[in-house]
Parts: sequence; structure tokens; C-alpha cells
Amino acid sequence: KTAFFHGDLEEEIYMHQPTGYVAPGKENKVCRLKKSLYGLKQAPRQWYKKFDSFMSGNGYRRCHADHCCYLKKFDTSYIILLLYVDDM
Repeated sequence: KTAFFHGDLEEEIYMHQPTGYVAPGKENKVCRLKKSLYGLKQAPRQWYKKFDSFMSGNGYRRCHADHCCYLKKFDTSYIILLLYVDDM
């Protein structure tokens, strides 16, 4: 459940104050999200974009056949990383 908290939002999204955390005197105000939340439609995509950027920045190439597979070659060896996130 915490993986999606690391995605950065590209659009403005607002939500009601969470139950139990309503600020006294500000009951009618809403919260603007700066980070993604589990359950948002944008959450999986934003998290993947951040992960892909990190992997590319560290010398990994994304496989053309499967975008969840990353490859990094060395002189005599290589790393194959397979990523699968189940958000059920």
C-alpha cells in the first residue's frame, strides 16, 4: 500500500479532510494532494513513471517486449530485473 505514495502528481487533486483529522475551525476546507494516494486512478501510473525514471538514470534499459523488465549489461554479466506490483 505504500508504493503508490511515492508518485508525484501532475494535476491538481483535492480531497475532503480525512475523518479524525479535521482541523477545528476549518471543517469546510479541502486538502490539495501533493503526492499520490492508494486508490487514485493516477497512482499506479505516477509511481511507474518515477520508478522508470530511477531505473533509466541508473543505467537500466527497459525491455521492448515487456515494460516490466529492465536489463543492465556489464563486461561479463548482466542483471535482469522483473517488476510486478499487485494493487489488489
